[in-house]
Amino acid sequence: MTENFTTVAENIKNRRTIKPFMMNGHKIPNGHIAAILELADWAPTHGYTEPWRFVVYEDPTQFCAAHANIYRENTSDEDQNDTVANNLLHQGDKASHVIIAIMKRGNLPKIPAFEEMASTSCAVQNLLLGATALNIASYWGTGGMTLKQGMKEYLNLGEADHVMGVLYLGYADEHPEGKRTIPLEQKVSWVK
Repeated sequence: MTENFTTVAENIKNRRTIKPFMMNGHKIPNGHIAAILELADWAPTHGYTEPWRFVVYEDPTQFCAAHANIYRENTSDEDQNDTVANNLLHQGDKASHVIIAIMKRGNLPKIPAFEEMASTSCAVQNLLLGATALNIASYWGTGGMTLKQGMKEYLNLGEADHVMGVLYLGYADEHPEGKRTIPLEQKVSWVK
């Protein structure tokens, strides 16, 4: 194995989900955010549609306040839960940046939407791996209103566009150990 493979393998194996409340509130330099967004831009893309788009919040509280408002505006009075609204409002209190990952549907209808979503997911993974290499903690979430119509409207997205998740980035003092619960041998079939 080459040194490059070993470095890439270690980075992939060390990437962890670190929830925003586990972050410590220290700020990430915007240059680091720009660098990992550049890595995201090198995701595979069918037909060069490059469907990934990112909205970066340098102040997570701005997004979190909007997210809580979207919840309140799009949830009936009888279904509203103050705890949910409060959690959305404060979810990014210890994060440094919030990035909204979006799949912007291209104008090549022959390319299935699934491929555009997969491509955008690859861009997000590139971003997460870059963050790991810079010791930046990350959390890719789809909770709250993230996948709902109210969020699409807030972001002025088209009908065929999709929010792929909210990425909370920050620094953390502790990083959990990784694990896999299903052996690789049960996930792979070799055909001779």
